[in-house]
Amino acid sequence: MGKLEEGIARLVQYGIRTELLTEDEKIYATNLLLDLFGEEEYEEPENVAADDSLESILKDLLDIAVEKGLVEDSIVYRDLFDTRIMNTLAPRPAEVIRRFWAAYKESPQKATDFFYKFSQDTDYIRRYRLCKDERWTVESKYGTIDLSINLSKPEKDPKAIAAAKNAKQSGYPKCLLCMENVGYAGRVNHPARETHRIIPLTINDSDWGFQYSPYGYYNEHCILFNGQHIPMKIERATFVKLFDFVKQFPHYFIGSNADLPIVGGSILSHDHYQGGHYDFAMAKAEFEKTFTIPGYDDVTAGIVKWPLSVIRIQSEKAERLIDLAAHILEKWRGYTDEEAFILAETDGEPHNTITPIARKKGELFELDLALRNNITTEECPLGVYHPHSQYHHIKKENIGLIEVMGLAVLPARLVGELEEMKDAILNKKDFHATESLAQHADWLEKILPGYDNITEKNVMDILKEEVGKVFVGVLEDAGVYKCTKEGREAFDRFIRTL
Repeated sequence: MGKLEEGIARLVQYGIRTELLTEDEKIYATNLLLDLFGEEEYEEPENVAADDSLESILKDLLDIAVEKGLVEDSIVYRDLFDTRIMNTLAPRPAEVIRRFWAAYKESPQKATDFFYKFSQDTDYIRRYRLCKDERWTVESKYGTIDLSINLSKPEKDPKAIAAAKNAKQSGYPKCLLCMENVGYAGRVNHPARETHRIIPLTINDSDWGFQYSPYGYYNEHCILFNGQHIPMKIERATFVKLFDFVKQFPHYFIGSNADLPIVGGSILSHDHYQGGHYDFAMAKAEFEKTFTIPGYDDVTAGIVKWPLSVIRIQSEKAERLIDLAAHILEKWRGYTDEEAFILAETDGEPHNTITPIARKKGELFELDLALRNNITTEECPLGVYHPHSQYHHIKKENIGLIEVMGLAVLPARLVGELEEMKDAILNKKDFHATESLAQHADWLEKILPGYDNITEKNVMDILKEEVGKVFVGVLEDAGVYKCTKEGREAFDRFIRTL
Protein backbone atom coordinates (compact mmCIF):
# COMPACT_ATOMS: atom_id res chain seq x y z
CA MET A 1 0.00 0.00 0.00
CA GLY A 2 3.06 2.28 -0.06
CA LYS A 3 2.03 4.24 -3.16
CA LEU A 4 -1.48 4.76 -1.84
CA GLU A 5 -0.24 5.88 1.59
CA GLU A 6 2.06 8.37 -0.10
CA GLY A 7 -0.74 9.63 -2.37
CA ILE A 8 -3.13 10.09 0.55
CA ALA A 9 -0.50 11.89 2.61
CA ARG A 10 0.34 14.21 -0.30
CA LEU A 11 -3.32 15.04 -0.88
CA VAL A 12 -4.03 15.71 2.80
CA GLN A 13 -0.96 17.94 2.95
CA TYR A 14 -2.29 19.80 -0.11
CA GLY A 15 -5.61 20.24 1.70
CA ILE A 16 -3.90 21.79 4.73
CA ARG A 17 -1.66 23.98 2.55
CA THR A 18 -4.67 25.41 0.67
CA GLU A 19 -6.71 25.77 3.90
CA LEU A 20 -9.40 23.38 2.73
CA LEU A 21 -8.48 21.43 5.87
CA THR A 22 -7.19 22.40 9.27
CA GLU A 23 -4.54 20.36 11.09
CA ASP A 24 -7.36 19.11 13.35
CA GLU A 25 -9.06 17.50 10.34
CA LYS A 26 -5.99 15.65 9.06
CA ILE A 27 -6.88 12.25 10.54
CA TYR A 28 -10.55 12.61 9.55
CA ALA A 29 -9.68 13.33 5.90
CA THR A 30 -7.14 10.49 5.84
CA ASN A 31 -9.77 8.03 7.05
CA LEU A 32 -12.28 9.22 4.46
CA LEU A 33 -9.69 8.55 1.75
CA LEU A 34 -8.88 5.11 3.13
CA ASP A 35 -12.56 4.22 3.02
CA LEU A 36 -12.88 5.54 -0.53
CA PHE A 37 -9.99 3.30 -1.64
CA GLY A 38 -11.25 0.27 0.33
CA GLU A 39 -8.27 0.16 2.71
CA GLU A 40 -8.33 -0.40 6.47
CA GLU A 41 -4.64 0.01 7.36
CA TYR A 42 -2.47 3.14 7.18
CA GLU A 43 0.98 4.19 8.22
CA GLU A 44 1.98 7.84 7.78
CA PRO A 45 4.90 8.11 5.32
CA GLU A 46 7.99 9.77 6.79
CA ASN A 47 8.88 12.02 3.86
CA VAL A 48 6.12 13.58 1.79
CA ALA A 49 6.94 15.79 -1.19
CA ALA A 50 6.15 19.43 -0.43
CA ASP A 51 4.35 21.80 -2.84
CA ASP A 52 3.12 18.97 -5.04
CA SER A 53 0.90 19.93 -7.94
CA LEU A 54 -2.70 18.78 -7.55
CA GLU A 55 -2.70 17.41 -11.10
CA SER A 56 0.22 15.11 -10.23
CA ILE A 57 -1.32 13.99 -6.92
CA LEU A 58 -4.67 13.16 -8.50
CA LYS A 59 -3.10 11.37 -11.47
CA ASP A 60 -1.20 9.04 -9.14
CA LEU A 61 -4.28 8.36 -7.00
CA LEU A 62 -6.46 7.76 -10.07
CA ASP A 63 -3.90 5.32 -11.49
CA ILE A 64 -4.11 3.39 -8.20
CA ALA A 65 -7.93 3.46 -8.36
CA VAL A 66 -7.77 2.02 -11.90
CA GLU A 67 -5.35 -0.73 -10.76
CA LYS A 68 -7.68 -1.62 -7.89
CA GLY A 69 -10.66 -1.80 -10.26
CA LEU A 70 -12.45 1.07 -8.54
CA VAL A 71 -12.81 3.08 -11.74
CA GLU A 72 -12.57 2.60 -15.51
CA ASP A 73 -9.56 4.15 -17.19
CA SER A 74 -11.31 6.86 -19.20
CA ILE A 75 -11.52 10.64 -18.78
CA VAL A 76 -15.24 10.64 -17.90
CA TYR A 77 -14.94 7.98 -15.18
CA ARG A 78 -11.67 9.40 -13.84
CA ASP A 79 -13.30 12.83 -13.54
CA LEU A 80 -16.22 11.34 -11.62
CA PHE A 81 -13.86 9.56 -9.24
CA ASP A 82 -11.35 12.38 -8.69
CA THR A 83 -14.25 14.62 -7.66
CA ARG A 84 -15.13 12.01 -5.00
CA ILE A 85 -11.48 12.13 -3.93
CA MET A 86 -11.49 15.93 -3.64
CA ASN A 87 -14.75 15.94 -1.70
CA THR A 88 -12.87 14.31 1.19
CA LEU A 89 -11.09 17.67 1.58
CA ALA A 90 -13.97 20.02 0.82
CA PRO A 91 -15.74 21.82 3.67
CA ARG A 92 -19.52 21.44 3.99
CA PRO A 93 -21.63 24.03 2.13
CA ALA A 94 -22.63 25.89 5.31
CA GLU A 95 -18.97 26.42 6.26
CA VAL A 96 -18.14 27.80 2.81
CA ILE A 97 -21.12 30.15 2.98
CA ARG A 98 -20.08 31.29 6.47
CA ARG A 99 -16.53 32.02 5.32
CA PHE A 100 -17.79 33.88 2.26
CA TRP A 101 -19.97 36.27 4.25
CA ALA A 102 -17.28 36.74 6.90
CA ALA A 103 -14.95 37.90 4.11
CA TYR A 104 -17.74 40.03 2.61
CA LYS A 105 -17.87 42.08 5.84
CA GLU A 106 -14.35 43.26 4.92
CA SER A 107 -15.24 43.84 1.25
CA PRO A 108 -17.16 42.22 -1.62
CA GLN A 109 -13.85 41.62 -3.42
CA LYS A 110 -12.40 39.80 -0.39
CA ALA A 111 -15.44 37.49 -0.53
CA THR A 112 -15.13 36.72 -4.24
CA ASP A 113 -11.33 36.32 -3.93
CA PHE A 114 -11.93 33.67 -1.25
CA PHE A 115 -14.64 31.85 -3.21
CA TYR A 116 -12.76 31.89 -6.52
CA LYS A 117 -9.60 30.50 -4.90
CA PHE A 118 -11.69 27.92 -3.05
CA SER A 119 -13.38 26.82 -6.29
CA GLN A 120 -9.95 26.25 -7.85
CA ASP A 121 -8.38 24.62 -4.79
CA THR A 122 -11.16 22.01 -4.65
CA ASP A 123 -10.54 21.28 -8.35
CA TYR A 124 -14.11 22.30 -9.22
CA ILE A 125 -12.30 24.69 -11.56
CA ARG A 126 -9.48 22.59 -12.97
CA ARG A 127 -6.64 25.10 -13.20
CA TYR A 128 -4.30 22.69 -14.94
CA ARG A 129 -6.82 22.29 -17.77
CA LEU A 130 -7.66 25.97 -18.13
CA CYS A 131 -4.02 26.77 -18.77
CA LYS A 132 -4.20 24.57 -21.89
CA ASP A 133 -6.72 26.91 -23.52
CA GLU A 134 -5.44 28.88 -26.49
CA ARG A 135 -5.78 32.65 -25.91
CA TRP A 136 -4.59 35.64 -27.92
CA THR A 137 -5.60 39.17 -28.87
CA VAL A 138 -5.81 41.17 -32.08
CA GLU A 139 -6.08 44.90 -32.60
CA SER A 140 -9.09 46.23 -34.48
CA LYS A 141 -10.80 49.55 -35.15
CA TYR A 142 -13.09 48.63 -32.27
CA GLY A 143 -10.27 48.03 -29.79
CA THR A 144 -8.33 44.97 -28.60
CA ILE A 145 -10.37 41.85 -29.37
CA ASP A 146 -9.91 38.67 -27.30
CA LEU A 147 -9.88 35.22 -28.88
CA SER A 148 -9.88 31.81 -27.25
CA ILE A 149 -10.10 28.16 -28.13
CA ASN A 150 -11.47 26.43 -25.08
CA LEU A 151 -9.78 23.08 -24.49
CA SER A 152 -10.53 22.68 -20.78
CA LYS A 153 -13.78 20.77 -21.33
CA PRO A 154 -12.61 17.18 -21.91
CA GLU A 155 -13.91 15.25 -24.88
CA LYS A 156 -15.75 12.05 -24.02
CA ASP A 157 -14.26 8.78 -25.17
CA PRO A 158 -16.36 6.39 -27.33
CA LYS A 159 -17.05 4.00 -24.42
CA ALA A 160 -18.43 6.82 -22.25
CA ILE A 161 -20.51 8.18 -25.17
CA ALA A 162 -22.05 4.73 -25.63
CA ALA A 163 -22.70 4.40 -21.89
CA ALA A 164 -24.33 7.84 -21.81
CA LYS A 165 -26.57 6.87 -24.73
CA ASN A 166 -27.71 3.74 -22.91
CA ALA A 167 -28.00 5.39 -19.51
CA LYS A 168 -31.40 5.93 -17.97
CA GLN A 169 -32.51 9.51 -18.62
CA SER A 170 -32.79 11.29 -15.30
CA GLY A 171 -34.69 14.46 -14.48
CA TYR A 172 -32.55 15.13 -11.41
CA PRO A 173 -31.00 17.63 -11.36
CA LYS A 174 -33.17 19.21 -14.06
CA CYS A 175 -30.12 20.95 -15.58
CA LEU A 176 -26.52 21.91 -14.81
CA LEU A 177 -27.65 25.22 -13.26
CA CYS A 178 -30.06 23.85 -10.66
CA MET A 179 -29.42 24.18 -6.91
CA GLU A 180 -29.68 20.39 -6.66
CA ASN A 181 -26.22 20.05 -8.23
CA VAL A 182 -24.51 20.83 -4.91
CA GLY A 183 -22.86 17.62 -3.74
CA TYR A 184 -24.33 15.55 -6.59
CA ALA A 185 -22.09 12.58 -7.40
CA GLY A 186 -22.73 12.81 -11.12
CA ARG A 187 -23.09 10.06 -13.68
CA VAL A 188 -21.74 9.29 -17.12
CA ASN A 189 -24.04 11.90 -18.70
CA HIS A 190 -23.85 14.49 -15.91
CA PRO A 191 -20.60 15.83 -14.39
CA ALA A 192 -19.78 15.20 -10.74
CA ARG A 193 -20.58 18.13 -8.48
CA GLU A 194 -19.56 16.84 -5.03
CA THR A 195 -17.11 19.73 -4.54
CA HIS A 196 -19.56 22.26 -5.98
CA ARG A 197 -20.61 25.00 -3.57
CA ILE A 198 -23.16 27.78 -4.12
CA ILE A 199 -23.47 31.11 -2.32
CA PRO A 200 -27.15 32.00 -1.73
CA LEU A 201 -28.09 35.57 -2.72
CA THR A 202 -31.30 37.57 -2.61
CA ILE A 203 -31.96 39.00 -6.06
CA ASN A 204 -35.21 40.79 -6.92
CA ASP A 205 -36.64 39.62 -3.56
CA SER A 206 -36.18 35.95 -4.48
CA ASP A 207 -33.64 33.16 -3.88
CA TRP A 208 -30.72 32.97 -6.30
CA GLY A 209 -27.38 31.20 -6.37
CA PHE A 210 -23.87 32.47 -7.13
CA GLN A 211 -21.14 30.15 -8.39
CA TYR A 212 -18.18 30.08 -10.77
CA SER A 213 -18.11 28.42 -14.16
CA PRO A 214 -15.94 25.27 -14.12
CA TYR A 215 -14.87 26.15 -17.68
CA GLY A 216 -13.87 29.77 -17.11
CA TYR A 217 -13.67 31.67 -20.38
CA TYR A 218 -12.25 34.77 -18.65
CA ASN A 219 -11.11 35.91 -15.20
CA GLU A 220 -13.51 34.97 -12.39
CA HIS A 221 -16.20 33.84 -14.82
CA CYS A 222 -19.21 33.56 -12.54
CA ILE A 223 -22.83 32.49 -12.94
CA LEU A 224 -25.85 33.95 -11.17
CA PHE A 225 -28.85 31.67 -11.44
CA ASN A 226 -32.44 31.51 -10.30
CA GLY A 227 -33.20 29.16 -7.40
CA GLN A 228 -36.09 27.86 -9.49
CA HIS A 229 -35.79 26.06 -12.83
CA ILE A 230 -37.64 28.62 -14.96
CA PRO A 231 -36.86 29.81 -18.51
CA MET A 232 -34.78 32.82 -19.50
CA LYS A 233 -36.76 35.96 -20.24
CA ILE A 234 -35.63 39.50 -20.98
CA GLU A 235 -38.05 41.87 -19.25
CA ARG A 236 -38.03 44.78 -16.82
CA ALA A 237 -37.24 42.41 -13.94
CA THR A 238 -34.05 41.38 -15.79
CA PHE A 239 -32.59 44.85 -15.33
CA VAL A 240 -33.63 44.87 -11.65
CA LYS A 241 -31.79 41.56 -11.15
CA LEU A 242 -28.65 42.75 -12.93
CA PHE A 243 -28.38 45.86 -10.77
CA ASP A 244 -29.26 43.97 -7.58
CA PHE A 245 -26.12 41.93 -8.28
CA VAL A 246 -23.92 44.90 -9.26
CA LYS A 247 -24.91 46.74 -6.06
CA GLN A 248 -23.74 43.73 -4.02
CA PHE A 249 -20.59 43.12 -6.13
CA PRO A 250 -19.62 46.46 -7.70
CA HIS A 251 -16.28 45.11 -8.93
CA TYR A 252 -18.04 42.57 -11.20
CA PHE A 253 -19.95 43.08 -14.44
CA ILE A 254 -23.05 40.96 -15.05
CA GLY A 255 -24.90 40.27 -18.28
CA SER A 256 -27.62 38.15 -19.78
CA ASN A 257 -27.83 36.16 -22.95
CA ALA A 258 -30.76 37.09 -25.14
CA ASP A 259 -33.93 35.06 -24.69
CA LEU A 260 -34.51 33.91 -28.28
CA PRO A 261 -32.94 31.03 -30.23
CA ILE A 262 -30.03 31.87 -32.60
CA VAL A 263 -29.14 35.06 -30.69
CA GLY A 264 -29.56 33.47 -27.25
CA GLY A 265 -27.38 31.32 -25.04
CA SER A 266 -26.95 27.58 -24.70
CA ILE A 267 -29.21 27.13 -21.65
CA LEU A 268 -32.43 29.05 -22.27
CA SER A 269 -34.40 26.72 -19.98
CA HIS A 270 -32.93 28.11 -16.73
CA ASP A 271 -32.94 31.82 -15.88
CA HIS A 272 -29.31 32.80 -15.35
CA TYR A 273 -26.69 35.49 -15.97
CA GLN A 274 -22.92 35.50 -16.41
CA GLY A 275 -20.47 37.91 -14.89
CA GLY A 276 -16.94 38.25 -13.65
CA HIS A 277 -13.92 40.41 -12.97
CA TYR A 278 -12.82 41.28 -16.48
CA ASP A 279 -12.87 44.31 -18.78
CA PHE A 280 -14.02 43.29 -22.23
CA ALA A 281 -13.32 45.34 -25.34
CA MET A 282 -16.96 46.45 -25.50
CA ALA A 283 -16.80 47.84 -21.96
CA LYS A 284 -13.72 49.86 -22.95
CA ALA A 285 -15.32 51.12 -26.18
CA GLU A 286 -16.36 54.77 -26.10
CA PHE A 287 -19.50 56.54 -27.26
CA GLU A 288 -19.71 57.06 -30.99
CA LYS A 289 -22.40 59.67 -30.36
CA THR A 290 -24.64 60.67 -27.47
CA PHE A 291 -28.30 61.68 -27.43
CA THR A 292 -31.06 62.56 -24.98
CA ILE A 293 -34.17 60.43 -24.60
CA PRO A 294 -37.32 62.45 -23.73
CA GLY A 295 -38.23 62.06 -20.07
CA TYR A 296 -34.71 60.87 -19.25
CA ASP A 297 -32.73 64.10 -19.52
CA ASP A 298 -30.79 63.07 -16.39
CA VAL A 299 -29.51 59.88 -18.06
CA THR A 300 -26.51 59.86 -20.43
CA ALA A 301 -27.35 57.78 -23.52
CA GLY A 302 -25.44 57.02 -26.67
CA ILE A 303 -24.41 54.60 -29.39
CA VAL A 304 -21.24 52.65 -28.57
CA LYS A 305 -18.46 52.43 -31.15
CA TRP A 306 -18.86 48.68 -31.55
CA PRO A 307 -19.69 46.24 -34.39
CA LEU A 308 -22.91 45.14 -32.72
CA SER A 309 -25.65 47.74 -32.30
CA VAL A 310 -25.28 48.85 -28.69
CA ILE A 311 -27.06 51.60 -26.77
CA ARG A 312 -25.24 52.56 -23.56
CA ILE A 313 -27.02 54.36 -20.72
CA GLN A 314 -25.38 55.80 -17.58
CA SER A 315 -26.66 57.29 -14.33
CA GLU A 316 -25.78 57.49 -10.65
CA LYS A 317 -29.25 56.01 -10.00
CA ALA A 318 -29.69 52.40 -11.07
CA GLU A 319 -33.48 52.79 -10.87
CA ARG A 320 -33.41 55.34 -13.70
CA LEU A 321 -31.49 52.89 -15.90
CA ILE A 322 -33.97 50.12 -15.08
CA ASP A 323 -36.91 52.35 -16.13
CA LEU A 324 -35.20 53.50 -19.31
CA ALA A 325 -34.01 50.00 -20.27
CA ALA A 326 -37.57 48.70 -19.87
CA HIS A 327 -38.77 51.53 -22.15
CA ILE A 328 -36.11 50.78 -24.80
CA LEU A 329 -36.86 47.03 -24.63
CA GLU A 330 -40.60 47.59 -25.09
CA LYS A 331 -39.99 49.85 -28.09
CA TRP A 332 -37.49 47.44 -29.65
CA ARG A 333 -39.70 44.36 -29.19
CA GLY A 334 -42.38 45.95 -31.37
CA TYR A 335 -40.12 47.85 -33.80
CA THR A 336 -40.18 47.19 -37.55
CA ASP A 337 -38.15 48.99 -40.21
CA GLU A 338 -38.56 47.09 -43.47
CA GLU A 339 -36.01 49.29 -45.26
CA ALA A 340 -33.35 48.16 -42.74
CA PHE A 341 -34.74 44.58 -42.71
CA ILE A 342 -35.72 44.81 -39.05
CA LEU A 343 -38.96 42.87 -38.59
CA ALA A 344 -40.46 42.63 -35.11
CA GLU A 345 -42.21 39.38 -36.03
CA THR A 346 -43.16 37.12 -38.91
CA ASP A 347 -46.20 34.84 -38.72
CA GLY A 348 -46.50 35.60 -35.02
CA GLU A 349 -42.88 34.61 -34.22
CA PRO A 350 -41.04 37.44 -32.39
CA HIS A 351 -37.57 38.41 -33.62
CA ASN A 352 -36.40 41.41 -31.57
CA THR A 353 -34.71 41.11 -28.20
CA ILE A 354 -31.77 42.51 -26.25
CA THR A 355 -28.48 41.28 -24.75
CA PRO A 356 -27.95 43.47 -21.64
CA ILE A 357 -24.71 43.98 -19.66
CA ALA A 358 -24.56 45.95 -16.38
CA ARG A 359 -21.55 47.31 -14.50
CA LYS A 360 -20.48 50.11 -12.21
CA LYS A 361 -17.82 52.65 -13.21
CA GLY A 362 -16.86 54.86 -10.29
CA GLU A 363 -20.08 56.49 -9.09
CA LEU A 364 -21.93 55.69 -12.31
CA PHE A 365 -24.09 52.67 -13.00
CA GLU A 366 -23.81 51.65 -16.65
CA LEU A 367 -25.99 49.43 -18.82
CA ASP A 368 -25.19 48.29 -22.36
CA LEU A 369 -28.14 47.12 -24.45
CA ALA A 370 -27.09 45.17 -27.56
CA LEU A 371 -30.02 45.08 -29.98
CA ARG A 372 -30.57 41.58 -31.40
CA ASN A 373 -32.78 40.09 -34.11
CA ASN A 374 -33.03 36.39 -34.99
CA ILE A 375 -34.82 36.50 -38.35
CA THR A 376 -33.80 33.91 -40.97
CA THR A 377 -34.08 33.81 -44.76
CA GLU A 378 -33.45 31.22 -47.46
CA GLU A 379 -30.05 32.83 -48.09
CA CYS A 380 -29.27 32.94 -44.34
CA PRO A 381 -31.06 29.93 -42.78
CA LEU A 382 -28.96 30.20 -39.60
CA GLY A 383 -29.84 33.87 -39.14
CA VAL A 384 -29.42 37.14 -41.02
CA TYR A 385 -27.64 38.70 -37.99
CA HIS A 386 -25.47 35.64 -37.42
CA PRO A 387 -22.02 34.67 -38.77
CA HIS A 388 -22.44 34.50 -42.55
CA SER A 389 -21.39 31.42 -44.50
CA GLN A 390 -18.08 32.96 -45.60
CA TYR A 391 -16.95 32.77 -41.94
CA HIS A 392 -18.34 29.33 -41.05
CA HIS A 393 -14.95 27.67 -41.59
CA ILE A 394 -13.84 29.59 -38.47
CA LYS A 395 -17.06 30.31 -36.57
CA LYS A 396 -20.55 28.93 -37.23
CA GLU A 397 -21.97 28.90 -33.70
CA ASN A 398 -24.32 31.47 -32.16
CA ILE A 399 -22.99 34.80 -30.92
CA GLY A 400 -23.94 34.86 -27.25
CA LEU A 401 -23.18 37.20 -24.37
CA ILE A 402 -19.44 36.53 -24.09
CA GLU A 403 -18.82 37.09 -27.79
CA VAL A 404 -21.09 40.14 -27.92
CA MET A 405 -18.63 41.72 -25.45
CA GLY A 406 -15.62 40.93 -27.65
CA LEU A 407 -14.27 37.50 -26.67
CA ALA A 408 -14.35 34.84 -29.38
CA VAL A 409 -15.02 31.32 -28.14
CA LEU A 410 -13.79 29.30 -31.10
CA PRO A 411 -14.32 25.57 -31.73
CA ALA A 412 -11.67 23.15 -30.46
CA ARG A 413 -11.23 21.72 -33.99
CA LEU A 414 -9.32 24.89 -34.92
CA VAL A 415 -6.26 23.87 -32.90
CA GLY A 416 -5.53 20.94 -35.20
CA GLU A 417 -6.68 22.79 -38.30
CA LEU A 418 -4.35 25.74 -37.64
CA GLU A 419 -1.44 23.29 -37.37
CA GLU A 420 -2.51 21.69 -40.68
CA MET A 421 -2.67 25.14 -42.30
CA LYS A 422 0.79 25.99 -40.98
CA ASP A 423 2.22 22.78 -42.41
CA ALA A 424 0.48 23.25 -45.76
CA ILE A 425 1.68 26.86 -46.09
CA LEU A 426 5.31 26.10 -45.19
CA ASN A 427 5.46 22.99 -47.38
CA LYS A 428 3.39 24.46 -50.22
CA LYS A 429 0.76 21.72 -50.04
CA ASP A 430 -2.57 21.80 -51.83
CA PHE A 431 -5.16 23.39 -49.52
CA HIS A 432 -7.91 21.43 -51.28
CA ALA A 433 -6.25 18.05 -50.64
CA THR A 434 -7.96 17.25 -47.33
CA GLU A 435 -11.48 17.97 -46.11
CA SER A 436 -10.33 19.82 -42.98
CA LEU A 437 -8.08 22.13 -45.02
CA ALA A 438 -10.43 22.48 -47.98
CA GLN A 439 -12.96 24.45 -45.95
CA HIS A 440 -10.24 27.07 -45.33
CA ALA A 441 -8.81 27.05 -48.86
CA ASP A 442 -10.61 30.07 -50.32
CA TRP A 443 -9.81 32.14 -47.23
CA LEU A 444 -6.12 31.14 -47.25
CA GLU A 445 -5.76 31.89 -50.97
CA LYS A 446 -7.27 35.33 -50.34
CA ILE A 447 -5.18 36.37 -47.30
CA LEU A 448 -1.74 34.87 -47.97
CA PRO A 449 -0.77 37.09 -50.95
CA GLY A 450 -0.89 40.02 -48.52
CA TYR A 451 2.24 38.74 -46.75
CA ASP A 452 5.71 38.98 -48.33
CA ASN A 453 7.72 36.77 -46.03
CA ILE A 454 6.00 33.85 -44.29
CA THR A 455 8.34 31.73 -42.15
CA GLU A 456 8.23 29.00 -39.51
CA LYS A 457 8.54 31.76 -36.89
CA ASN A 458 5.70 34.01 -38.01
CA VAL A 459 3.20 31.75 -39.79
CA MET A 460 1.10 30.93 -36.71
CA ASP A 461 1.02 34.58 -35.63
CA ILE A 462 -0.21 35.50 -39.11
CA LEU A 463 -2.93 32.84 -39.02
CA LYS A 464 -4.11 33.92 -35.58
CA GLU A 465 -4.14 37.56 -36.65
CA GLU A 466 -6.29 36.64 -39.65
CA VAL A 467 -8.61 34.50 -37.50
CA GLY A 468 -9.06 37.61 -35.36
CA LYS A 469 -10.07 39.61 -38.42
CA VAL A 470 -12.63 36.93 -39.26
CA PHE A 471 -14.11 37.23 -35.78
CA VAL A 472 -14.43 40.99 -36.18
CA GLY A 473 -16.35 40.25 -39.39
CA VAL A 474 -18.54 37.82 -37.45
CA LEU A 475 -19.35 40.54 -34.92
CA GLU A 476 -20.19 42.93 -37.74
CA ASP A 477 -22.55 40.32 -39.19
CA ALA A 478 -24.31 40.14 -35.80
CA GLY A 479 -24.94 43.89 -35.75
CA VAL A 480 -28.52 44.71 -36.75
CA TYR A 481 -27.33 48.19 -37.79
CA LYS A 482 -24.07 48.23 -39.71
CA CYS A 483 -21.28 50.74 -39.07
CA THR A 484 -22.06 52.49 -42.36
CA LYS A 485 -23.81 55.74 -43.26
CA GLU A 486 -27.00 53.84 -44.13
CA GLY A 487 -26.74 51.67 -41.02
CA ARG A 488 -26.33 54.66 -38.71
CA GLU A 489 -29.23 56.47 -40.38
CA ALA A 490 -31.42 53.43 -39.72
CA PHE A 491 -30.15 53.27 -36.12
CA ASP A 492 -31.14 56.94 -35.70
CA ARG A 493 -34.64 56.16 -36.95
CA PHE A 494 -35.08 53.71 -34.08
CA ILE A 495 -33.60 56.10 -31.52
CA ARG A 496 -36.07 58.81 -32.59
CA THR A 497 -38.94 56.47 -31.60
CA LEU A 498 -37.71 56.45 -27.99
